[in-house]
Amino acid sequence: MDTTPNPGLNPSANARGAARSRAAAGKYMTFRLDGQAYGVEILRVKELIRLQEITRVPQANAVIRGVINLRGKIIPVVDLRQKFGMGCLVPTEQTVIIVMQLPVFDHDLEMGVLVDEVLEVRHLSDGQIEPPPDLGPQEAAPAALCGIGKDDKQVILLLDIAKLMSGGDTADLKRAAILVAPTSQEGVGHGA
Repeated sequence: MDTTPNPGLNPSANARGAARSRAAAGKYMTFRLDGQAYGVEILRVKELIRLQEITRVPQANAVIRGVINLRGKIIPVVDLRQKFGMGCLVPTEQTVIIVMQLPVFDHDLEMGVLVDEVLEVRHLSDGQIEPPPDLGPQEAAPAALCGIGKDDKQVILLLDIAKLMSGGDTADLKRAAILVAPTSQEGVGHGA
């Protein structure tokens, strides 16, 4: 069966699709939010850590739950439930922070992503990945949706974490980490 998109069917969807990244075959870290399975490229995942105390940063964006001290490094933590408008995550025994690398300009920013639970690392072939459907005006979640993974058991919404945390969120993440970070070796500090 030929699954090549027909450019004549919906030109506006194809124009939006050109700007949207397309999920490729490979390994994905899958996790659950509000009963739905999601996945991110495993290459973006640095590590998984148990939920620990998160320090709230005053005046931070609502999706930024706060920061953690991970072996001496300050990492901002994002609540994906808040980002998707699902309400604030209520921690359980399965709640996990996925530490990821987010490409920001000329370097990677480490950030934690708070999820209900981690499922597994899944290999998805090209035949198991569909392009995102045209859902009309793009909100935060649809713009970051780069594919739909499918298998016999479930549907997995594949996310482009860089697009999900683009624009103001990235600046807020950096600001949150800087506000509570210890004095750097470059001489930038908090007073003398």
